[in-house]
Amino acid sequence: MSERDSVQVAVDVPLAGTFSYLTESPVMSGMRVCVPFGSRRLCGVVVTPIPGEGVPDCDSAKLKRIEMVLDGLPPLPEEFLALVRFAADYYHHPLGQTLFTALPTTLREPRDIKRPDRRPFALTAQGLAEPPPARQKARLALWQALLDGPLTLEAAKAHTPQAGKWLADWLAEGKAERVALEPPALRLGESPALNDEQQAALDALRRSEGFQPWLLHGVTGSGKTEVYLRLIADSLAARRQVLVLVPEINLTPQLIDRFARRFPASRIVVQHSHLADGERLQGWLDAWHGEADVVIGTRLSVFTPLPRLGLIVVDEEHDGSFKQQDGLRYHARDLAVWRARRAGIAIVLGSATPSLETVANVEAGRYRKLALHRRAHGSARLPDVRLVDTRRKKLAEGLSEPVLEALKARLARKEMSLVFINRRGFAPVVACTACGWTSGCPHCSAKLVVHLMERKLRCHHCGWEEPVPPACPDCGDPDIKPLGEGTQRLESALQRMLPEARVLRIDRDTTSRKDAWDEIYRKVNGGEVDILVGTQMLAKGHDFGTLSLVAVLGADGGLYSADFRASERLFSQLMQVAGRAGRAESPGEVLVQTQWPDHPLYQALVAHDFDGYAASLLNERRQAGFPPGVFQALLRADSPQLAQATAFLREARQALEPLAESVLISGPAPALMVRLAQRERAQLVLESPQRAALHRLLDALPPLLDGLAKTHGRALRWSLDVDPQDW
Repeated sequence: MSERDSVQVAVDVPLAGTFSYLTESPVMSGMRVCVPFGSRRLCGVVVTPIPGEGVPDCDSAKLKRIEMVLDGLPPLPEEFLALVRFAADYYHHPLGQTLFTALPTTLREPRDIKRPDRRPFALTAQGLAEPPPARQKARLALWQALLDGPLTLEAAKAHTPQAGKWLADWLAEGKAERVALEPPALRLGESPALNDEQQAALDALRRSEGFQPWLLHGVTGSGKTEVYLRLIADSLAARRQVLVLVPEINLTPQLIDRFARRFPASRIVVQHSHLADGERLQGWLDAWHGEADVVIGTRLSVFTPLPRLGLIVVDEEHDGSFKQQDGLRYHARDLAVWRARRAGIAIVLGSATPSLETVANVEAGRYRKLALHRRAHGSARLPDVRLVDTRRKKLAEGLSEPVLEALKARLARKEMSLVFINRRGFAPVVACTACGWTSGCPHCSAKLVVHLMERKLRCHHCGWEEPVPPACPDCGDPDIKPLGEGTQRLESALQRMLPEARVLRIDRDTTSRKDAWDEIYRKVNGGEVDILVGTQMLAKGHDFGTLSLVAVLGADGGLYSADFRASERLFSQLMQVAGRAGRAESPGEVLVQTQWPDHPLYQALVAHDFDGYAASLLNERRQAGFPPGVFQALLRADSPQLAQATAFLREARQALEPLAESVLISGPAPALMVRLAQRERAQLVLESPQRAALHRLLDALPPLLDGLAKTHGRALRWSLDVDPQDW
């Protein structure tokens, strides 16, 4: 067997590089194949274009053969493979695992997939000349329906359930054929008039040529989505495809409805993890084959192949949900910018509270900024923000008297209110008043949260749950009490204090069902809700027209976190949730309960001064040597014992320091949450003012660390997080 008979194949295993296999026939790069790997049969993807691109010095006698070429679909496109290679290189993750992360679940399996032929049926000249006999009434009715024009299989079956079999027969007899239809002309639904700021932003975007990242910085309710829609219409008119990234699945129903009304004849595809495998695959294939006009999805949809890509929009670009926190730890926003650059197209990053990384890129001239300073609705204005000093106020179930009075006033005016607290469950912890015992998770450095309706204590990190104990497990005292408030407790308290109010709780527990958000929107838009009680899920992009009051509880905890990003996240979250109020005719008011009313963060919130506070935070970060002033990577290790993880990282540091050049290595130190799911965690911080210097060091990591890890046994695991967002 010669060198020309081997190809390189990427498989979904945690090993660097690709693997050589023999093939009996030419296979193209991007082709899915079924290969033996150890005792398993795996799906692989050929990553060399043709036989002859294999490893010259490999011993072909030791190579295994490709068992089957899965050729039901064409080879994966080169643009897709280029994005995968970049992600694997930048995040220093195995190519095979990166590639299979980017594929829909069905395409990761070692079986062939054939895309259904959805082209409509039409009669041929022979079919027109040979109608069915008059006695075959159902067949004749189908034939007559085809006289009016091509029919899809679904439309044909609407005439008769037997249509599938008869059409197959007519195809075989030459009486029918499959035809490709011209895509429908672009149709646009009604659109509101733009104000002068929106029009100026749209004009600037329309003048953009080639690759250009734009920050569309608009206050909440300023009409950023309307600018997106006008720009998308331009791309669709030019027969180009559009990718729209959103941070949360719960944002897609509202957005899909708006897009469908604006582009009624266009094919809009949704991509997110809650779709059934078949539904997600169909949308992915439609996008790949150019039949989808707009793809709207969460972070993984950044990998969706789009052969006619003309525009990328990243909505709420600041949101942490765009960063994957396990496996391939990629940031979808950053990959989207790279993808736009390779395609030579514009990318629009929209937010009311841009990330400091994006602000820094604007300052450096890499991104261009467009600002929308006022709300799009003619009579709407930014809400008045008031701080409720709780240092000397007695709280009832976490609610101050000013907040309760404001809620009662909105009830009287039949306006909707939102009570925001970023803690689900009934209470954050159960405690014993006699001995001080608290409900800690046995597997994590976290407290078990009370979920009263289920009578459970639950860990929101590892999922452990147990019944609420009848008495203190340590001293036996029955006087154990929930401390603090969560969404369940607030819901119960409001129903008790304001019995006439219709209260709706929105958190992870109430939105886990597939159609939960549709039901929420139906109730809210139908005027069936007086008070929403919710977590950070309600701070992102929702537009509730009658909501005039937002009350924020328990925000102070974010002021003094050990995570240097905590202030940025808290300020962004509060500005976003405050922006839910007063988006229509009713003026908005925001009440923030705090024991620190003089804190600069709250003062900036009252003044709606994002630019000033962001500049202050950015200056602090640069002085302290934190991103975006430097580039970072975290080397994490976890093990059943912290000492083992720390020892591994100490050895890794000793091995890396001679190679470090201008890279500062700090640690090892315990992670902020030391124990998670029965494993102890520690980390090294690697940082440098030059991205290239950091990545040169990271290139040396995998082979070095694999060798070190073997000496610590299989219980030890390590991972690398480039541009980390969580500590």
